Amino acid sequence: MPETIPEDSVGLVEGAVEHFDEPLELESGERLERFDLAYETYGTLNADHSNAVLVCHALSGDQHAAGYQSMEDRKPGWWDNMIGPGKPLDTRRFFVVCVNVLGSCKGSTGPASINPATGEPYALDFPIVTVKDWVASQRRLMERLSIAKWVAVVGGSLGGMQALQWTIDYPERLDACLAIAAAPKLSAQNIAFNEVARQAIMTDPEFHGGRYYERDTPRRGLALARMIGHITYLSEDAMRDKFGRDLRKGQPLSYGFDVDFEVESYLRYQGRRFVDRFDANSYLYLTKVLDYFDPAGAHDGDLAKAFAGSDNRFLVIAFSSDWRFSADRSREITHALYANNLDVTFAEIEAPQGHDAFLLRIGPYHDMVRAYMDRLAREWGL
Repeated sequence: MPETIPEDSVGLVEGAVEHFDEPLELESGERLERFDLAYETYGTLNADHSNAVLVCHALSGDQHAAGYQSMEDRKPGWWDNMIGPGKPLDTRRFFVVCVNVLGSCKGSTGPASINPATGEPYALDFPIVTVKDWVASQRRLMERLSIAKWVAVVGGSLGGMQALQWTIDYPERLDACLAIAAAPKLSAQNIAFNEVARQAIMTDPEFHGGRYYERDTPRRGLALARMIGHITYLSEDAMRDKFGRDLRKGQPLSYGFDVDFEVESYLRYQGRRFVDRFDANSYLYLTKVLDYFDPAGAHDGDLAKAFAGSDNRFLVIAFSSDWRFSADRSREITHALYANNLDVTFAEIEAPQGHDAFLLRIGPYHDMVRAYMDRLAREWGL
């Protein structure tokens, strides 16, 4: 927990939940009759509501992107190094909004929410949602907040995919898109990792077809799913530098199946921590959202056609050691944008941390985002 709040922090924050009674038509053909969206805001919305920036979170993230929810918090929000006074998303200039996605378990409507038709948790009766549905729901919140246009929509990983979808569905409602460590669609390898993670959850004896809310959660399956995912977020160099083949606490080999290596201990720890903060059903749904994202699919595989209606400008950032969403995937996005004569800045940042680099304070990366946002602020008169 912090003894004092750092000067460049947004400080103590309080979230909000907005309720929507108007049905949301989903890409699957189903619909949500009503839903909630949980969100947090940082900074101050100016008089003409022209300084708003939307931050979109990744798979296991949530609306708590910056600051502290209480003085008992062990650490700040997941993108605290990016959001705050003097930081790249400078809250002295921008009003930053972060929304928890539908299907999650952090306050927005999802599988653990009560289904009004039955009075019980939705569980697997919750409809499948997509990035397109998320963006549609975020637009609803935008209207509730009386924001006509985002200065920028910003996100990393799955958050970057949401930012891209904004430029496809509502290009008139934002100026710039910052897509960081993103991809135009998942590779077969990435879909395979997600499927193994889902099977780990669904074959756990405690899963009970997703109706485990009055029982014990499928802890083993969810922990294993997180361990699988976590491996993909780190590069080989990062794992070698952090763990090597170090034995746990310098102990000799056990010649058994207990934890011998530090990397084994780390993965088990990450799995245990995740079980305490995330819902297994939500993990199933959000990995499916990742799998289904493919804006070129509606255009015979031509990604350039997907962006044909956009007049936005773009900052596309990739990281050299990210093998989950490699720099080549960001180049695919960039080439499609160039094909539409759009204003695009692309950078591949040298960083050994793998996919998780988008979450970290890396000098050249932060400098680029800061410079880009400073330019937007000047042009918007902020």
